[in-house]
Amino acid sequence: MRQCAKPTAISSIIGMALLLAFSTFAVRTNAFVMRPANFASLTRSATALQESTEKAQEKELLPPKAVSDKVFATDNRPIILFDGVCNLCNGAVNLALDWDPKGKLRFAALQSNVGRSLLQANGRNGDDMSSIVLVTEDGAFIKSDAVLRISEALTPLSLLPLKPVSRLGRYVVPRFLRDIIYDGVADNRYDILGKQDQCRFDADGEYEDRFVNDELALR
Repeated sequence: MRQCAKPTAISSIIGMALLLAFSTFAVRTNAFVMRPANFASLTRSATALQESTEKAQEKELLPPKAVSDKVFATDNRPIILFDGVCNLCNGAVNLALDWDPKGKLRFAALQSNVGRSLLQANGRNGDDMSSIVLVTEDGAFIKSDAVLRISEALTPLSLLPLKPVSRLGRYVVPRFLRDIIYDGVADNRYDILGKQDQCRFDADGEYEDRFVNDELALR
């Protein structure tokens, strides 16, 4: 049986730092960033996002609670709401896709109709892009709580025991300390790796069932 490291605050903070470091590595080296074969299926241009918004205005959006009920009606997998134009965030999404081969998690951009509705359904402002959000049937988690709960569901390299370290992080390190680290990165995410004029969605590619269909927010 594998022996877990002794639970210390330092090891937990290192676990969070590793997650952020690998996200940065993913974007800078393109190791996990949109492969050529999947590029078209993983992104749509800002124009497409505008068209989606215009379509929503034409068809009328469902109430936030109705959207939440709809997206979990036949699929209870948690949904990660991420900043679709943030390079650092997209790097983290790429890692999550690679480290979640069983597809336990789904994704939606914070800027999407579904994303905004899920924010409102969980008591947040629909325009609040300040934090990654993990939405479940029972509620939502933000900031470091979201990052650590997401990492618990991932299966990275065998030499990177992310799950036990992430659990230690939740129970050993006080939330306010974890959130200071998170806020320091989140508040400067565009300065760290920049942003793009594309909002990440899925069209009809390999990860179609991993990205929530934005039309679920429409009547």
